[in-house]
Amino acid sequence: MSAAAAAAAAGGRGLKSVSRAAFSWKPTGRAQQTLAAAVSRSGVGLHSGARATATLLPARAGEGRYFVVEEARVAAEAGNAEPQSPLCTTLRSGSGSGGARVRTVEHLLSAMEALGVDNCRVEVSGGDEIPLLDGSAQEWVEAIRGAGLCAAEDISGQKLEKLAPKIDEPVYLRKDDCFVAAFPSSQIHITYGIDFPKVPAIGCQWFNTFLDADIYSSKIAPARTFCIFEEVEKMRGAGLIKGGSLENAMVCSMSGGWLNPPLRFDDEPCRHKILDLIGDFSLLARNGSQGFPIAHIVAYKAGHSLHTSFLHHLSGKTSVDQATLA
Repeated sequence: MSAAAAAAAAGGRGLKSVSRAAFSWKPTGRAQQTLAAAVSRSGVGLHSGARATATLLPARAGEGRYFVVEEARVAAEAGNAEPQSPLCTTLRSGSGSGGARVRTVEHLLSAMEALGVDNCRVEVSGGDEIPLLDGSAQEWVEAIRGAGLCAAEDISGQKLEKLAPKIDEPVYLRKDDCFVAAFPSSQIHITYGIDFPKVPAIGCQWFNTFLDADIYSSKIAPARTFCIFEEVEKMRGAGLIKGGSLENAMVCSMSGGWLNPPLRFDDEPCRHKILDLIGDFSLLARNGSQGFPIAHIVAYKAGHSLHTSFLHHLSGKTSVDQATLA
């Protein structure tokens, strides 16, 4: 049995429940960082189809990452993640449906988390959705590296130490045969599996990686989002993917394979799921801390809803109803 299959089996039968005391905050010995200069990117939103601009600005130490949309501030925290947000991660300020929202934040947050942008103000104009760009995080990586990083200072001019969440005991959450599990580890390690039995060109894929800025930039960030051709009309009928195209997403037919090759990696769909996971798990961050936990994260057929539900329960913010997980 492969290591990935063994981890999947452990996630499915070896653990009993999620523990809300399973992680603790550890000092990293490094100062919190922010951007050295402002940078912006424009493009269409995946679901709205509207052209939008996201401008990334330096922020003070301790402020963390947050969005400003329609003059409202929306913190990039798990407590603001909508539990039922189809095909993207949506953040909303306040409780209920009346607060300001920002959609499709996962690719930008993924790049910021992996490259160490701990504090950042993101101003969104032209709508409430982050531009999809080419469907990957590669352009965000290029933008961040072009702007550069520097140590962040608080309002008193002091640097603050960056903390990181560390998993202390095995935890998991699952819905049917989909699950997310976290195991104690001395470094970040990710194992992700997907399975599309009706789409032979994708099929069953596993990808296993450690994580740092260089690994992310070369092996994860270039992986683009994807969809199944036969599901496109249904999604558009539901008011989704109005901005999706062959230029910003990989499209695969059940019978005909990829409609817009070549792929950047043979397992590009699975790598993109890791890109999404990193963005979603960045929401565990607080006050300029690291979001992605120091752990071996194993996920199988998970998605945005399961990712963020895992964080909610891990943080003790809510009780997860297994029957209603998407």
